[in-house]
Order: sequence, then structure tokens, then C-alpha cells
Amino acid sequence: MTRPTRPARPTRDARPTRQARPTRDARPTRQARQARPAFVRPIAPMMATRAAALPSGAEWSYEVKWDGYRAQAAKNGDAVLLASRNLKDITRQFPSVAAAVSRLDAATALVDGEIVALDASGRPSFQALHHWSVEGLSLVYYAFDLLHLNGRDLTRRPLDERRAALRDVVDDSGVLLSDALPGTPSQIADAVRALGLEGVVAKKRRSTYAAGRRSDAWVKVRFAQHQELVIGGYKPSAAAFDSLIVGYYDGAKLLCAGKVRNGFTPAARAQIFVALHDLETPRCPFANLPSSRSSHWGEGITAEEMSALRWVKPTLVAEVSFAEWTRDGSLRHAAFIGLRDDKPARDVRRE
Repeated sequence: MTRPTRPARPTRDARPTRQARPTRDARPTRQARQARPAFVRPIAPMMATRAAALPSGAEWSYEVKWDGYRAQAAKNGDAVLLASRNLKDITRQFPSVAAAVSRLDAATALVDGEIVALDASGRPSFQALHHWSVEGLSLVYYAFDLLHLNGRDLTRRPLDERRAALRDVVDDSGVLLSDALPGTPSQIADAVRALGLEGVVAKKRRSTYAAGRRSDAWVKVRFAQHQELVIGGYKPSAAAFDSLIVGYYDGAKLLCAGKVRNGFTPAARAQIFVALHDLETPRCPFANLPSSRSSHWGEGITAEEMSALRWVKPTLVAEVSFAEWTRDGSLRHAAFIGLRDDKPARDVRRE
């Protein structure tokens, strides 16, 4: 019997060769890797200091203070995220704004601005933001700052440079540019008052973006007195409520600032009443109630009056207009403007 012969060993040329490693020139370069823009996320916003009058000087520029929702818009390719002042995701609430942001001329960008509801005459209406689709108003996003662009962090660049880049990015996207206003501070103040707008923000042209800080490089002046206040109770009526009991925090104490009776639309009154019902509590949250007596203007709340009130957990924040603060720390002629779900109740202080 003949033995089976072994198969011949493959020659060196016939053996499978190892796959060649890419040469240094064929590998992605550091520059190519860095060319991919980093994913951008909203950051804690820079905030303005309140003042009674506009500062003057060549180092300052001036913008309209829009009466809307402060919001940052992050674009990452086709993905868009809108974030409120306290970094809450509000993208689904404002789909038309998200669509405009998606058309920004940038691969990635982080924009700071304000979501504003405009009435038929083009005036902002904060109260209408809650019902803009029902009332048929237009919703726009005014951009006033650019914080990141295509992988570059611009927060350490001067404001004028960020503004110039923002103009190119906004282009024809549908996002509106909040332009610097021409003229002297007094001319600007007169013009903004005449248009019935809320106020003006003055910003230092060379200022960097101080994330999460209230900076004196940005100064806001309101021409109508506004105050954010925490709702801590209400006086019930047959159908809903007659007035809201509101206040502000001084340290850990919630201090009552009086009653708000005016300014409620039927829709707003119904919305607030539903929210109040779910927050009811037997305990009064205000540290300074009852008042020793009702003031000359009727803002105080006595022990007798408290028996007719209902208390709620202090979580809802309302924006209120008013004529003045009284000497005993109450609001005079207060009127409701709208609910603020973009600010935590614990952050509300007397301005």
C-alpha cells in the first residue's frame, strides 16, 4: 500500500500576506480629527445687573430688553435643543423656533437669545407666550449672542466679535438678530418707551461671556416696574380665585409682598386655578404673616383675613407689574403678567 503524500507546502509567494498597515500619511491627521466640531450643550446663562438709568460712554452698546423667555439654542448638525434660563428642555414647546435654529449657517452652534410672542402690531406680549397658538400671534426667536461656533468656544472673545459672527450665522434662517440700537442713551430710552417696549440692556463691547454669573458688564433698565414673585396662596371665589398672595425670598424666609387681583385673562385664571388646586397645603408659607394691620392701600393681610385664604406650596413663579413698593414692603397696584416656569421659586428675590 502506498502512503498518501503530504500536500506540498505553499511557497513564500503563494502564502497569504498580512494586510499592510496604513502608512503615517494614510492615517487621519490630528487636524482632521480636530476638524470635527465638538457636540455643544447649553450652559448657565450670563445675567444682567439691574439699574435705574442707562450707563453712557463709547465702551457701551444697547439692545432692546425683550419681554419673553430667555432661551439658549444648541445646534448639532440636524439636531436642535432649546433650553430655558434654568436649562430645562423646552424644544417641544416651541417647534417653529427649533425649525428656524436648524437652518442656522453652522455645523454646530450655541446661541443665546429670547423667545418672544408678537401681537398684530409687532409688540412683544409675555402673557401671550402661554396661549400664542390659540390667539394667533407670531412666535420669534431674537438672538443676541453666539457662545460656540463649529467647535470654537467664543465665550472668552469680546462681545463685538461674537456679535459679528452671529450676524453671519443667522443669515436667512428665520432667527431674528437683536441688533445694537443707534443713538445716545437718552435717545434710545425715549424711543423704546415710545414703542411701549419693556426696557433696554446695556452691554460692554469688550465684555466676555460670564456663564452663570450676574455681571455689571451687562446692565438692564426696565421702564415699567416688573417683579418675579412666588405664589404662596390665594383668595377663592365662586368660580376660581379672586386674588393671588405672592412674595419673595429673603434668605431662607418667604416674605409676603401682598395681593395680585388684576391682569388675569379667563384662560390664565383657569390655568392657574388648576395648578393651585394641586399644590394646596394647610400651612401658610409666609414668614411675615399675619400683618399687624392692613396698610393705607390695603396690601397688608391680617389674621382675620387669613382665615378666608388658602395656602399652596411655594413652587409657582409669576411675573407682576406694579406702581411702587410701599414703605411696609408691599406692592401697590399689582397686575399679573404671566407665569414663569423658567425660574426656580427659591431664586426669587426682591429686585
